[in-house]
Formats: sequence, structure tokens, C-alpha cells
Amino acid sequence: MLTHLECTRCGEHYPADRPQSVCSKDAGILYARYDLATLKRTFSSARLAGRAPTMWRYDAVLPEANPVSLGEGFTPMLLSREYPNVYIKDEGLNPTGSFKARGLSACVTMARHFGLKKLAIPSAGNAAGALAAYCAAASLEAHIFMPKDVPMANRIECDYYGAHVTLVDGLISDCARKVADLKKESFWEKDGWFDVSTTKEPYRVEGKKTMGYEVAEQLGWRIPQGIIYPTGGGVGLLGMWKAFEEMEALGWIGSERPKMITVQSSGCAPIVKAWEEGKPASEMWPNAATLASGLRVPKPYGDYLILDILRKSKGTAVSATDEEILDATRHWAKVEGIFAAPEGAASLVAYRKLRASEFFKPEDTVVLFNTGSGLKYLDVLDARVGAGDSHAQSKPATRQIGGIIGPY
Repeated sequence: MLTHLECTRCGEHYPADRPQSVCSKDAGILYARYDLATLKRTFSSARLAGRAPTMWRYDAVLPEANPVSLGEGFTPMLLSREYPNVYIKDEGLNPTGSFKARGLSACVTMARHFGLKKLAIPSAGNAAGALAAYCAAASLEAHIFMPKDVPMANRIECDYYGAHVTLVDGLISDCARKVADLKKESFWEKDGWFDVSTTKEPYRVEGKKTMGYEVAEQLGWRIPQGIIYPTGGGVGLLGMWKAFEEMEALGWIGSERPKMITVQSSGCAPIVKAWEEGKPASEMWPNAATLASGLRVPKPYGDYLILDILRKSKGTAVSATDEEILDATRHWAKVEGIFAAPEGAASLVAYRKLRASEFFKPEDTVVLFNTGSGLKYLDVLDARVGAGDSHAQSKPATRQIGGIIGPY
């Protein structure tokens, strides 16, 4: 049972029976808190058997509301064909093709529960598509602000879902400013608007935390030695860490924790820089640029929590160049049969580096997260081939024979 919301900075409590944003005292991120002691007496992990293979199988540790669901969650965890103790958690098989489906399912569920009408989001791409889909399923309005150079699939899917899209000449941080300006208008609350930006409301973390529950359940309630997670806004990292704490309180796991690994693009690596400098928060990354659009987040709002989790878990932060990411994308496709999003393939880059440095040993069980489907990046990947990717192959000559248009 959800009892209250709690500020992750000052510990202030807020009621969970109405929409909430960040802490009014220090703008800290709010976490949903549950009566886990009571739940421990009434619900065991064994009772999950036979439940629907979606994230809502964990409804006992999710807010009580009628779910807006498209079948998200319980994605496969595939044993690597290349590395014996490595698993690939393939989030690209979620509705809308990315892990964003989890957070937006929970978020839209609660928005409808609270009677909100219009949800606004700044997005680097995949969160926009997910919000548009779940708002369509819930008969709510989605108002999306995203960079004009997002992958084409993100823009098109939002249009088809009926969302209101504003393309911004800039980064996700510029899109966030647009939403902030909108919130100053007099119609905002009167017309039922709400900001569902990353970590600006408490329920996207709740949806993402189900990835942690699934990792534990799919490993037979064993905890891996490491989890490598592509980090833009970092909600999944926060959610999984929260899930491990909840599972320990429920008696489902012990006190063991995986080393949590952040991987970012070298063209936008604020968490990596802060980690290497030993700082408690990140600085705005200047001139952010990477083909992995989901990693192009110049300063995550939850940076202080991400860095704290890296320290507590004895994890680390790793960067990957666009060239390394492209190579890993192609490698996973050829070797594993997984056509990963560039952000997801960055996990492989990080694992290779951590194996080379002996941070991880061959016998360590490590879970790599592929956060989305490469099918949503066809225009991005095709442009890189056209720009001189060493793997590019020459196209067949065009021939026209008997009215048949070549090549064929």
C-alpha cells in the first residue's frame, strides 16, 4: 500500500492522494513509499507465479490505480552468446520500442487517476513516443517538446498517436525550458495540465523500478555482480536501486547489491565527469552532441542520486565514443541477433572496457541493458553509413529492364 511521498533530500513527507511534483522546500525528487512491513506478511515472491508477464505483476509495490497498460515489462533477459556470464535485458521489446514504456505507463496511470487532462513533457525522443501512446490509451492530451533533430521514428509516432508536438531548435534542456515557461501561464492548472518531466513527478521512477524486480526474479532471486545502464536522465538506475531496497525489506533478497555502472556518450558525459572529479552533483555539459539521442542530457535532474548510488554500490561511470557505440551496435546485431538502440549498445562498450581493466572478472554475472530497439534509429544509422561508416557496402547499380525499376 502506498502511504506517502518522501523527499530524497530533506525527508519531508507529502500526501500521495493528489498530484505532486518536487519538494517545495528544496526541489528534491520525491519517492513513493509503501507499507512494506504489512506487505511482507501478506505477499511473498512465490505468489508472483502465474501472474501476467507485465510490469503490473508487481502491483503490490505500485500505486493502487486502474493501470493504463499496453503490455509493458517482463522483457526477456537473454544469455549472451559471446560472454558466458553476461545477460542482455532487452527493453527494446516493450511497447513503443523502449524502456520508456514502463515509466510512462505508471505516470499516465496516476495522471488519469488524479483527473489530470493534459500532460507535458520535454523529451530526447523515446519518452515522447511512450507518453503519446499511453495518453492515447488513456484519452488524455500529450503535449510534447523535443529537439527538431530527434530520430524520425519518434516524431512520426507522436504524430500518429495524436500528440501535440513542438519541435525545438536545441537540446532536451532547451525543451525543458519551454515546458517551464508554459507552466507560468494562467491556464496551466485551471485546464488540468501537469509536467511529467524526468524525476519531476514520482511515478516514472515507480514504473522503471520494475526492471530491478525483474532482474532479481529472472535470476531466481539472485543479485548479479553488476548492472550496466545507459544513463541520460537516469530514472532506471534510480528505480532499480529503490527496487533492491524494497525487496530486501520484503525479505525477497538479502543485503547484497550489484555494482551499478553508468555509461554515457563521450559527447555528453556529465555524470562521468562528476564521478571522476569526486563531485556530489554534475555540471551542465556544454555543446552536447552524440548520435545516441537518449544520452544527450546535459545535466540530469537526479544527478545527486545517481552519483550517490554509484558510490554506495562501489560502481563506476564509463564513457563511450560514437564510433565505439556504432561498432557495438553492429556487433550485437551480428553476434547476438539483437538490433539494439545506440544507447543500449553503449552497455557493451562499457562491459568490454571494464573487463579489460579487470573491474569485472569473467565469472561475474553482469546484466547489460539494451534500452530500446534499433528500428527506431534507422535514419540515424543510415546517415552514419552514408557519412563513411567503415562497414558500409556499395549499393548495386541501378538498372531498368522491361519496366522493372532497379536495383533489385
